[in-house]
Amino acid sequence: MKLTKLLTSAAIALGLATAAHADGHEKTKVGFVFVGPVGDGGWTYEHNQGRLAVEEEFGDAVETVFVENVAEGPDSERVMTQMALDGADLIFTTSFGYMDPTINVAKKFPDVKFEHATGYKRADNVSTYSARFYEGRAIQGHIAGSMTKSNIIGYIGSYPIPEVIRGINSAYIHAKKVNPDVQFKIVWAYTWFDPAKEADAAKVLIEQGADVVLQHTDSTAPQAAAQEAGNVITFGQASDMAQYAPTPRVSSIIDNWAPYYIARTKAVMDGTWESTDTWDGIGPGMVGIGEITDAVPAEVKEQALALKESIASGAYHPFTGPINKQDGSAWLAEGETADDGTLAGMNFYVEGIEGDIPQ
Repeated sequence: MKLTKLLTSAAIALGLATAAHADGHEKTKVGFVFVGPVGDGGWTYEHNQGRLAVEEEFGDAVETVFVENVAEGPDSERVMTQMALDGADLIFTTSFGYMDPTINVAKKFPDVKFEHATGYKRADNVSTYSARFYEGRAIQGHIAGSMTKSNIIGYIGSYPIPEVIRGINSAYIHAKKVNPDVQFKIVWAYTWFDPAKEADAAKVLIEQGADVVLQHTDSTAPQAAAQEAGNVITFGQASDMAQYAPTPRVSSIIDNWAPYYIARTKAVMDGTWESTDTWDGIGPGMVGIGEITDAVPAEVKEQALALKESIASGAYHPFTGPINKQDGSAWLAEGETADDGTLAGMNFYVEGIEGDIPQ
């Protein structure tokens, strides 16, 4: 009797599930957890472009859902749990601070696949993925070092995590190569997205003499602050930010998540999804370099594009020795390149950068 009852309830449940799809096939449900608003013009905007690309690619076969402005920490765990309870088959958690919450929720939902951006903790149902933004930072550093007149380059850091430290080091190394007199000033904003804080950080750097400002935060506020100040150049972060071209924004790093999101959704649909770690750069197209405007001298533009090509082909690695650590100790010998493990956990500045990394 109990068995019949169970089977009947299961049949009813199944009937309800398929009834939800009048066309008779089960949709794959893909969720996205966003740290900022989809209209931030930067990081979250590009992840959302990836979500829209999934919808365009698979049409009626998928349903996507997203929650924006989700704080890193316990609240993100609640959002992920709700997505899983609501039937998501695949959930992309798109900020570093979602790492532990993703692992925690994944344990409770072994049948749901999770993809965490920029983290390093994996499980059977948790993959990690990130882009080699430091490759783009090398190109920005080259342009910045070539164009600064004050020799002071400002850098707005979000949080002192390896991804951000790598970017600062890469930009500095390449600015220094073309301009030995260059000095970096770093302001930590302790936010990914807060236009007011980001604008304040940009203004502080400009007051300190910076005529180039780089950012690892997600809003266009630093671009606006630079525009207001005049004679300051900037670079788009995560997204093109082309509304500020040809100046102050002279180029950008563009995160192109769409091909990855499409491939991972397809893997869930055809049953081939496995836990993997993906770290792609300019070569595979995950990192794009936004148009270098004519505000950049032709010769510098040519050099920057040549640098982009040599990084894309693998002929050149942005972390190639000789490079010392900030304390003067040797890190990479002449011609030696950094290994991914060291880069992934980078917690030191290279020689020449002033100031300490906040703990």
